[in-house]
Amino acid sequence: MDYEIIALDIDGTLTNSKKELTDRTKNALIAAQQCGKKVILASGRHDFGMREIVRELELEKYGGYVMAFNGGKIINAQSKEIIASVNFPHEYIQPIYECLNDSNITVMTFENDTIITNQKVNPYTHIEAETVKMDSKTVSNFLDYVTFDVHKLLLVGEPEEIDRYQAVLTDKFKGYLDMFKSCPFFLEVMPFGVNKGASLAKMLPQIGYKREQLMAFGDSYNDMTMIGYAGCGVCMENGEKDVKKIADIVADSNDKDGVAKIIEKYVLS
Repeated sequence: MDYEIIALDIDGTLTNSKKELTDRTKNALIAAQQCGKKVILASGRHDFGMREIVRELELEKYGGYVMAFNGGKIINAQSKEIIASVNFPHEYIQPIYECLNDSNITVMTFENDTIITNQKVNPYTHIEAETVKMDSKTVSNFLDYVTFDVHKLLLVGEPEEIDRYQAVLTDKFKGYLDMFKSCPFFLEVMPFGVNKGASLAKMLPQIGYKREQLMAFGDSYNDMTMIGYAGCGVCMENGEKDVKKIADIVADSNDKDGVAKIIEKYVLS
């Protein structure tokens, strides 16, 4: 099968442990685009937090795509057209927030290019801002402040506490919201049915591709839907065990240019 479109998670997949895009990986993906392949950055990140990688991979030049918020917003990097956008159902923000009253979990969302957080602080609170190089604003009353449309909530805290509240929230909002971890201390809370796999399934026919032509790379739970959907699903060696189980290929780790090696073998050879 000729893989014509490549979807890539960023953190833990495309970038290494230092959050860097290596020359080998960058060159492999630019070479693929020069051969006519399309690249989709498929991340839980805000699109603003992907801007540097979009630039490095020259997605604007080659007509690639940016899938932000786990598929909640999809943008054509060349035309800047928003292909799809799904807002978080605002009526669930307060009950989620109230469920977390007794926790030390930081609640985050996004206002334009700024991360908005409540006042709870833990060792993981500032990682998102540092990773995506976005400004962060702490507000005294999160519920009163967040009256604008958002795409997701991000819950940040100690892994054991995140696991405990994931179970609570999943049970309480089953059928209304989706939630999955993007790493042990990040819990992504999304509108029901919005995930990377479902978004790709809607997107590909619109841009003229079939799932069999899709190769998707990821490492964590929020990547499982697209790895399962793709014609070829690739999990990184550093990925979660459950993700490896459903992948067609387990690549070398993100610190050993795993993405580049697979692209070179299956797309460029």
